[in-house]
Amino acid sequence: MSRELFSLNPDLARLRSEGYFVRIEGNLLVMREVPYVDDQRRVRTGTLVSGLDLAGDQTRRPETHVIHWDGDFPCNADGTPLPAISHQSPNTNLGYGLTAQHSFSNKPPEGYLDYYAKMSTYATILAGPAAVLQPGISPRVFCGTDDDEQISVFNYLDTASGRVGLGALAAKLENEVIGILGTGGTGGYILDLVAKTPVKEIRLFDDDDFLSHNAFRAPGAPSLEELRDAPKKVRYLKGIYERMHRGIVAHCVKLEAATLGLLEGITFAFISMDAGEEKRAVVAKLEALGVSFIDVGMGLELSNGSLGGILRVTTSTQGKRDHVHAGRISFEGGGDRDVYASNIQVADLNALNACLSVVKWKKLRGFYRDLENEHHSTYTTDGNMLLNGDQP
Repeated sequence: MSRELFSLNPDLARLRSEGYFVRIEGNLLVMREVPYVDDQRRVRTGTLVSGLDLAGDQTRRPETHVIHWDGDFPCNADGTPLPAISHQSPNTNLGYGLTAQHSFSNKPPEGYLDYYAKMSTYATILAGPAAVLQPGISPRVFCGTDDDEQISVFNYLDTASGRVGLGALAAKLENEVIGILGTGGTGGYILDLVAKTPVKEIRLFDDDDFLSHNAFRAPGAPSLEELRDAPKKVRYLKGIYERMHRGIVAHCVKLEAATLGLLEGITFAFISMDAGEEKRAVVAKLEALGVSFIDVGMGLELSNGSLGGILRVTTSTQGKRDHVHAGRISFEGGGDRDVYASNIQVADLNALNACLSVVKWKKLRGFYRDLENEHHSTYTTDGNMLLNGDQP
């Protein structure tokens, strides 16, 4: 990804060609070995870090003139601080192994035209006093390659996390191997949300075809030609989301005794499959593997000309599983009176159920704050009421 960005964008290529030690790390543009003077009049080096604004793989004009700095506050050659660029000193964890002790603000009247202008300007400001004390020193000391860069799970950079400083939080999800068991309405929306995180791998499990009724309760909008082909759900969804996220594996199988081994190696599972003995076997397998999981469910009733019902998110972790077998998860089929089983189109509730489950997963991984540590929650549609329960 980094090589492609530097080869495709003249502003990034110019930084390299002029000898600046610049790389893409995570979703950030990093310039290392920038000389500066500290308050003891010592010449040292630090690191400039900027977010990237991209349209796919093409750089855009930087939206912000502010930049991060990993190093002590820079000074003039006499050891007095450079006040003109002072912005904040937040000691920020930027993620991807990057930190910043300060941020700087130096805005030209028209802003920065491109990333060459932004990065080189800050480097010149910082390195100028250092050159007074140590003639010949320069930030143009390119001394590295991209050979050791990790291959991103994304096909293009996640500039959303970088621009708002969420890289350190997103990194908490990087080692996850996620299983999505059942990719109908709710499972498809779970995939949509998980695919926007840097998880290592996403495994999809479903043996059903993607038909017209599925199109009305799944994310996206298939064409008529796609529906005519009646693709398998997992293959249809993989084809969409692998445009963004690498490492999506489609298992077009029914989860039963002969295929439960495919669950080995996952670190977390979302269960969005129908009740039945297959679900009971899946839960038993996940528990035996020591894998935490979330089971989602929906119970709807059609009466007096409108729908009402409850969405459910039940979490099972190694520290608490007893509630799962005390009735929180149903292992019995719904039968003819189960309105949801009749494929009624409730895409909004599918999406909401997926959102609630993914938020809970992110709580478990420390991305979101979790004050209650609930392992079971329900949302009632007619009263707009969200209730928590089953705390450890």
